[in-house]
This record gives sequence, C-alpha cells and structure tokens, in this order.
Amino acid sequence: MRYISTRGAAPALGFEDVVLTGLARDGGLYIPKQWSPVSPGDIRAFAGANYADTAYRVMRPYIEEACIGDAALRTLIGETYGVFDDAAVAPLRQLDGETWLLELFHGPTLAFKDFALQFLGRMFEHILAKHDRRITIVGATSGDTGSAAIEACQGRENLDIFMLHPAGRVSDVQRRQMTTVLAANVHNIAISGTFDDCQDLVKGMFNDQPFRDAMSLSAVNSINWARVMAQIVYYFTAAAQLGAPGQRISFVVPTGNFGNVYAGYAAHKMGLTDAKLIVATNQNDILTRFFEAGDMSLAPVRPSFSPSMDIQISSNFERLLFDLFERDGAAVADAIGKFRETGTLPDGEKLRAAAGSVFSGFRTVEAETLAAIRETYQTSGVLVDPHTAVGLGAVRQISANGSRRIVLATAHPAKFPEAVEQATGIRPTLPAHLADLFDREERCETLANDLAAVQTYVRDKVQ
Repeated sequence: MRYISTRGAAPALGFEDVVLTGLARDGGLYIPKQWSPVSPGDIRAFAGANYADTAYRVMRPYIEEACIGDAALRTLIGETYGVFDDAAVAPLRQLDGETWLLELFHGPTLAFKDFALQFLGRMFEHILAKHDRRITIVGATSGDTGSAAIEACQGRENLDIFMLHPAGRVSDVQRRQMTTVLAANVHNIAISGTFDDCQDLVKGMFNDQPFRDAMSLSAVNSINWARVMAQIVYYFTAAAQLGAPGQRISFVVPTGNFGNVYAGYAAHKMGLTDAKLIVATNQNDILTRFFEAGDMSLAPVRPSFSPSMDIQISSNFERLLFDLFERDGAAVADAIGKFRETGTLPDGEKLRAAAGSVFSGFRTVEAETLAAIRETYQTSGVLVDPHTAVGLGAVRQISANGSRRIVLATAHPAKFPEAVEQATGIRPTLPAHLADLFDREERCETLANDLAAVQTYVRDKVQ
C-alpha cells in the first residue's frame, strides 16, 4: 500500500513514513492510493466477530508487513482495545424502532478519540523502537483529541507531546484530563484564541520545514492517516450488527473537523456502499451549509454546549475534496488556497452535488441540543452528552425511510456535566478512575496566538 498527498506534490510514502510524517510536505493530507475492498461475505461475518478481529481484518491491508507482522499487529490491536471497559468495545444501544446509539466512549478518556489514539500511541512506540528514533508530537484539540493523545503517549521514552487547546473553550473535565497528566514528556499549551487558531499553529509548525526537521515533528490530529484508519472499523462492526449488507444504514455523525465522518466515507468506499452519512453540526454550521446549498464560507466561531465541534476550518474535508475533484491534487491545492484567501470555497454547488449521493447535513442549535438531551432521557432513561445530542437533533429532522439510523455517541455525558444537568436536572458522575480529577494538580502554559512564541516554547522544552 502506498499513500499519496491530497495536493499531489509530495512523494508517495509507505505506512511507517505516513505515521511519522503526519502532514505531507506540500501541505496536503495522505490517503491510500486505492481502497482495500471488504466483501459482502466479510461484512456479514463481522456481525459475529469480536472487535479486535474485525479491526485486524479492516486495517491489515493498509499496513505493510515490513512495518509489523501479523502476530505483532494482532497483539498491538488486542492491547489497544483490551483497555476499553465494555467487552463489545463499541456497543450498540437501541433507542427506538429505527434509531441506535453507537457508544464510542468506553475507552480510558471517555471519548471516541480513544479508538484511534490508543492504537496510534502503541504504533508510534513500535516504529520508533524498531528504528531507534525519537519524535516530537504536536497537536491541536477542541477537547477530546488532547486527552486521548496524552493518555496514549504519556511516559513513552521516545517521544514528547505538545498539545494546544483554545484557552477557556473546552470543558473543565476535558481540560483537566489533559493538564493533570504530569509526565515529563507531556506539555499542555493553552492558546489565546479558537481551535482553528490552534490548528493553524500546528500546520504552521509543519510547514516550517527547517523547524519540522530539527524537531522531528509528527502528528496525532486526524491529519494523521492512522487516526482515520482505526476509526473505519466501528462503521463496519455497527453496520454488520444491524444487517449490512442488505440493510440500509444511515450513520448520523456529530462532527466538526470531519475526521470521524470521513472514516465513514472510507468504509463506504471499501464496501458499505449503501450506507448514507448524515453530518450533524451545532451552530457552527459550515459543513451543514455546504451539504445543504454548497455554501462553504467562513463565519466567526461561536462557543456552544458542544465545544469539540466549535470549528470553521475542517481539516479532513480536504480528503473528501480530493475525490470530489477526481483526485486532481493541483485542483485541491488551488481550491484550498482560494478558500483560505477569500473565506469561501469556490465551485461549492458543483462539489455539493458530487457529494450529495452519500452525504447530507443538518444543524442542531443550542436550545435543540438541550431538548434532545432532555427528551432522550425522558423517553429512554439514557443520558447523552451534548455532541451526541447534536446527532439526535439531526435525527429529529429526517425520516428513516426504511433505513436503520446509527447515531455516533462520541463522548460520555460526564465529560459535559453542566449541559446535561441543565437539560435534565441530573449531574452525571465520572467513572471511578477519574473520580478525583478535580483534586489533581494541573500543569499548563498559556501562550499568545503567535507561531514564533509556540515554536520557541517547543524548541526549549525538547532541547
């Protein structure tokens, strides 16, 4: 398997180099040169398989054996999902005759990011030990990526991790899950700005080639292909349990940075050809506006009950653009350049029409988010976090039309207790392993939204 950049001007790489490189040197994102097909028979077999076996089957074609052999890969996958607190790893919970929750919060940091980052942390360690290398990981988080990445990377001897989050724009639980990890190789940075500012700073560090090389930079954001790859698995396991192939499935995906729903698109390309992808956004609705009317134009980021989705520039959308532009990297680079220059993606309606057979978009505003939390609890006794509620708000706007709807429950409700309590009067409690979170010491550096200042901080800490 070889990987190519969405902008067409970087060399094709193998899996190991893609993992360690993160962002391509032309500024693009790596994707597989071709998709590895999964047969209808294999999909049916996933319904009775354990999660680790399905993960091996889905991911093996994308990882060359020269990187890691079969037995070692099976062990790594087994260790990854062995730390989840539900034997099914990604269990389905039925809400009504047409709607299920796919619970993706049973990992150590209570969010879907654990599926990829527990795997990626172990894969980093395997590759670095094999080549006797050390790297510096830099990442941006709107809340959940940071804690999941830090949990997966803390204490590992061959890497340092620097995680940028927007100051005051993540929940208290999300912040403390990052800042109370005091391992010597963990560095938290609060940026005076938005998540988009944090993401731009990370990309700025990668695009500074001398700095990138001197620091041996690597990425844990979903710009890293391995993140997306690991998330493909639960689309197959969920669809198989509800009758795929042969049963129409709609995945309702709360998303801001487009990585989670792009993993669903990858599953669609690999074999879930009848699956539809419903993009659910909060009031920061740039993706919904695109899938409604082809309007991808920037607007100010407004804080919400679902902060992990308070994003306007969705990095992983570029991976979809690559297909919408018929894999013309130069066209992607030109479109992204114009978008960043003018704030509007050109040819939006033409691109929307090309995506419309698979994707649709719906927004859930603040009052609707609280209403979805409250009504879900009243009708089913299930507490959901506000991001999952955004997905449930989208469900209320669409007809099933014979499709089974799977809403991705992306985080544990206890990560956002204020919103859940406001909606239901019930304050969800953290699991036992995080019960003392608010008594732990915090460590974090606050920096301005300034690339040079962040680079100086990273360089000083690494040296």
